[in-house]
Amino acid sequence: MKLLILSLMALSSLCCSKNDNNIEAEAGNITSSISQINVDHSEAVSTMDVTANREWMVYSNENWITCTPTGSVNATEKVTVTIAANTTLEEREGSVVLKSGTTRVSIPVKQAGKPMIDVEAPEGYVLVWNDEFNDGNRPSAEWFYETGGGGWGNNELQTYVAGDKDGEQLAVINNGILGITAKKIDGTVYSIRMNTNQSWTYGYFEARLKLPKGKGTWPAFWMMPKNYTSWPEDGEIDIMEHVGYDPNRIHSSIHSKAYYHSIGTQKTASKMIPTAQDEFHVYAVEWTEDFIKGYIDGEVFFTFQNDKTGNKDTWPFNAPFYLKLNLAWGGDWGGAQGIDESVLPATYEIDYVRVFQKKP
Repeated sequence: MKLLILSLMALSSLCCSKNDNNIEAEAGNITSSISQINVDHSEAVSTMDVTANREWMVYSNENWITCTPTGSVNATEKVTVTIAANTTLEEREGSVVLKSGTTRVSIPVKQAGKPMIDVEAPEGYVLVWNDEFNDGNRPSAEWFYETGGGGWGNNELQTYVAGDKDGEQLAVINNGILGITAKKIDGTVYSIRMNTNQSWTYGYFEARLKLPKGKGTWPAFWMMPKNYTSWPEDGEIDIMEHVGYDPNRIHSSIHSKAYYHSIGTQKTASKMIPTAQDEFHVYAVEWTEDFIKGYIDGEVFFTFQNDKTGNKDTWPFNAPFYLKLNLAWGGDWGGAQGIDESVLPATYEIDYVRVFQKKP
């Protein structure tokens, strides 16, 4: 009996020893060369050296933090942590997690909010979004591109690209100014059409713009519905449109099923701005549940009232809309008096885009 007890004790001791070793092996050992990451609101890249005694991985549960590589079997590896630009005014916090077996090491990540800018808001409004084009040399992730040709419903001649074509950058930020350029490359005119990722219902929307010269150019600053299904039923708000064959005449319009140019019922207004192609001017629209008003340099020149009938045909303007910037070439309106390719490349310049909404 004594021998049996001693044997069982020895076996138990051996099993415990094996379990302890397995636990230690499962836990692993992993360290990083940095203990935290603090960055400003701009897109940022941070690197760290990861050391581990077994296979490991690295990740973040935040969609604004990415890690490359995401793991390795190497004892030491350099990891690049990319932090997307913070487009809000609020500071945000997240973490990068290192994992080796059951061991977790969390590295805090803190990113500042986008700084407030000193701007004079329209009475009763506050700034809720803006792009001053002061960061980097290309438009930020606050924008997305529409691409392709096919005329875009107006027999336009350009093909839109996502920022560049064959190494030629057609959307470039230089000294705080975004330039979007129409350029002929290998027999085709390429240009830019870009939209905000965010959308808004009602507000005061403005941009400071300098317009391109030349017959065939057709720049615009406008709005389309986020949940677009068909045109003109879902509506369109044109804050600023201009065609190069009619220098310095600015147009502002709305489109709906009841009011659009093809049936001769469009609601629009135009105004001559003698220096529109040589100097920057501020173009804006104020959109409320009661009216849409177009402004140039703070002066109203276009008004469209809500008839309050609840009819989408006359007022589809009660849903979120994106902001859009584009430079078309030719087409039914831009090319109505022909085109002059000698003016290419032509550049449309944008100093800033700002969105204000009513104070809470």
